[in-house]
Amino acid sequence: MSDTKSQLLGWIDRDRDEIIGFLRDFVRAASPNPPGDTREATGVITRFLDAQELPWRLVAPQPAMPNVVGTFHAPAAGRHLVLNGHIDVFPVDESEPGTHGPWSGALADGKIWGRGVVDMKAGTAASIFTYRYLHRIRDALAGTLTLTCVSDEETFGPWGSRWLMEHEPEVLGDCLLNGEPSSPYTIRFGEKAPFWLRFTVRTPGAHGAYTHLSESATKIAARLVGELEAVAGAEVAPPDRVGEALREGAAAMDRAMGEGAAAIAQRVTLNIGTIQGGLKVNMVPGLCSFEADFRLPVGASREAVLDRIAAVLRGYPTVSMEELNFTEPAACDPFHEMVGHLRANSRAVGGIDPVPVLSLGGTDARLWRQRGIPAYVYGPFPRGMGQANEAVDVEEYLHVVKVHVLSAFDYLAK
Repeated sequence: MSDTKSQLLGWIDRDRDEIIGFLRDFVRAASPNPPGDTREATGVITRFLDAQELPWRLVAPQPAMPNVVGTFHAPAAGRHLVLNGHIDVFPVDESEPGTHGPWSGALADGKIWGRGVVDMKAGTAASIFTYRYLHRIRDALAGTLTLTCVSDEETFGPWGSRWLMEHEPEVLGDCLLNGEPSSPYTIRFGEKAPFWLRFTVRTPGAHGAYTHLSESATKIAARLVGELEAVAGAEVAPPDRVGEALREGAAAMDRAMGEGAAAIAQRVTLNIGTIQGGLKVNMVPGLCSFEADFRLPVGASREAVLDRIAAVLRGYPTVSMEELNFTEPAACDPFHEMVGHLRANSRAVGGIDPVPVLSLGGTDARLWRQRGIPAYVYGPFPRGMGQANEAVDVEEYLHVVKVHVLSAFDYLAK
């Protein structure tokens, strides 16, 4: 390990309490989305950047959801690395019992507790400290480092990374590093794509005793859901070297995302997220609506899935369909230089050799991949996301910080 990298690790070890304290303060600054007001949490970031005399600016197309963007240039020309993380978190059911309060930032049992600490304030903190430490040694670098902390990710909203990519070209870069939950044993190089549809069934409806007068909208919806399951399950051949990476990473995917994750990585899946129908137990429902969350693997075609759905709907003349959301599935090179840096540095500091895998859930990294920019996710285990007892292991968090700092250095080193 070079002297500079040893120095970086020495600083992180020395600043251990500060790095932990920052994340605890970050969690205490509630930033649920919806409603999406992240100003308090953004203030935690900007006060830290000011205290370190680091360059930053706010980009706030929606005033209550400001994004923090900071860039510095090394003396020598070189490549441009972008760091990305989000500030907003899932909302909280305050009545749900938990070991610690959702905004406590408690430090207990070797963990930091609170809503959003895993998804993804620990990863965003890793980006912030990477920006801090590399700015300190910028004379040893070549190129540019940009920090992006965005406030509108949890709802696929338009005011975060999507807005920045359309209006702030400095956030594009040559490569992206993101700290979304992934597990220290995996590096995510691509992800399945959400394709959300709403189906609405309309019939005349009737009195509950007069079932001969009208079909039940809820019964039709139930049959339709069953047939849509046949659309799901279709396996899609992985493109390029994706298949090679998936074979090597199958066990790690199951370890990070639960048994069976690898088996559905290249399959279309379906979840019925919401369903509403009927007014009263003794009425034949005339209206039923449900929302379907299809997940398309890398290499899948939206058009091919729509064709299969259309074939099903030909048997359902009382059903209409509306598209709610879609983003293209995208992957980048699973054996890119940045993957090599992440693996080597994880082995060096933690004895862990993470393997490249696909993500089942979505991250903002997809936006860079869709523009042909390689984008990689390396973060803590996705344990407890959106649950009452969300917590990140302290040593795991510090491991992620170290790997991000060292890998960003390797990418930008002269």
